Amino acid sequence: MRRVAVTGLGVVSPVGSDVETFWTNLVGGRSGIGPITKFDASGYAVRFAGEAAGFTPEDYVPRKELRRMDPFCWYGIGASVQAVRDAGLDFDREDRDRVGVFVGSGIGGLQILQEQWSNLRDKGPGRCSPFMIPQMITNILAGHVAIQFGLRGPNFCIVSACATATHCLGEALRVIQHGEADIMLAGGAEGAICELGVAGFASMRALSTRNDDPATASRPYDRDRDGFVMGEGAGVLVLEEFERARARGARIYCELAGYGRTCDAYHITAPVSTGDGAARGMELAIRDAGLNADDIDYINGHGTSTPLNDRTETLAIKTVLGEDHARRTPVSSNKSMTGHLLGAAGGVESVACALTIARGVIPPTINYTTPDPECDLDYVPNTAREARVRACLNNSLGFGGHNATLCFKAV
Repeated sequence: MRRVAVTGLGVVSPVGSDVETFWTNLVGGRSGIGPITKFDASGYAVRFAGEAAGFTPEDYVPRKELRRMDPFCWYGIGASVQAVRDAGLDFDREDRDRVGVFVGSGIGGLQILQEQWSNLRDKGPGRCSPFMIPQMITNILAGHVAIQFGLRGPNFCIVSACATATHCLGEALRVIQHGEADIMLAGGAEGAICELGVAGFASMRALSTRNDDPATASRPYDRDRDGFVMGEGAGVLVLEEFERARARGARIYCELAGYGRTCDAYHITAPVSTGDGAARGMELAIRDAGLNADDIDYINGHGTSTPLNDRTETLAIKTVLGEDHARRTPVSSNKSMTGHLLGAAGGVESVACALTIARGVIPPTINYTTPDPECDLDYVPNTAREARVRACLNNSLGFGGHNATLCFKAV
C-alpha cells in the first residue's frame, strides 16, 4: 500500500488558534482553562472550561456566512484553511476529484440546537430558522470545507464521540493507501461549550468541579483527578501520498503509518476495566505501521483526568508494551492544558504528535503533583522534555466503547 505523509497542520484550541502559538504554549506547560465567558455560568455546578483562544472566525469565513454556521464549523474551517496554507497546496494545480475531506464532530451543532429550541419554545414553530437543520447536522462541516476549496473527492464524517477525529484520520489514511485519493484533509472540530452542553456533562458527573482553581482542574493520571474539563476547537491535518508530496517539495512533518480501531462492547460511558479494547487498538496500529512494541518512543495519551479512563489506559499501555518498556516510554496528556476537546481531541493531539516528531520535544502533563499507585508510568510531569521520537502513538477512547489509535513515524 502507498505511504502517507503529513504535510500540513491546522489548529484552533484553548492554548492557541494557530500552530506556533499552540505549540509554544503546549511545550511551555500553559493551561488554557478558565472561567466560562460564553454565557452566565454562575448557577452551574461547573463554571469553567477551555474556550478557544485568540480565534477570529472572520479571518476564515465571510461575516454574512458566520450567522449560518454553528461555531464548530467556524473552528473546523479555520483549522482546515491553516492546514492547507501550511502544506503549500494550490488546488488550482491539483485534480480536485482526487482530494477529499474527512472532518467530523462528536456532537455537532449543539449551540444552534439550543438556540432554535429556545425560539420554538418562546416564539412558536414559525420562528425556527430555515437554516437550522443544515447548521446543526454533524456532516455539514465536511461539506463546508469541500465547498471552501472545491474538493470533489471522498467526503464524509465519522461520529464516534471522543474518538471522532482519530477515526477520521485513520480512515483518510486508508483512502490514500488504497489509491482512492491523493490528498485528504482530516480531523475534527467541536463547539459544545454552551448551557446545554455544560449542564449535560455536569449532570453525568463527568466534569471536574474545581471551580476555585480552573487552571489546575485537568490533572490526568494524578491521584486527585476528579473529572475532565470541556474544551473546544479543531485539529486538521493534510495527509498526502508520500511520493507525490516529496516530488512537489513539500515539507513532511512525519509519516502516518498505522491505524487501529476496536470496540469494548462493554458500557456506554465506562471503559472495560482491563483496558483490553484500548490495548488491541494500540497493537493493531503498531502492527499496521510495520513496527514492534519496542519501537514506540512516546504515547500521546487519551488522559482525560477521569478516575476510570486514566487507570484503564495505563493498564492497556502496559499490556501492549510490556511492563519494562512501558515504564521507559514517556506518556503525556495534552488535555492537562487544553481540556477535552471531545470529537476534536484526536485531531488537535495528532497535530501535537506531528510536531513532537518534527521538533524533538515531548509536551508535558501539567498539574501532576500526587502520583497514583494505579497510574505508575512516566507521564512527563509538568515540564516538557527534549527527546528523539522515531515513532509515537495517539490514543482516543470514546463513549460507546470506541477505541482508535494512530501510529506516526519519523521520516
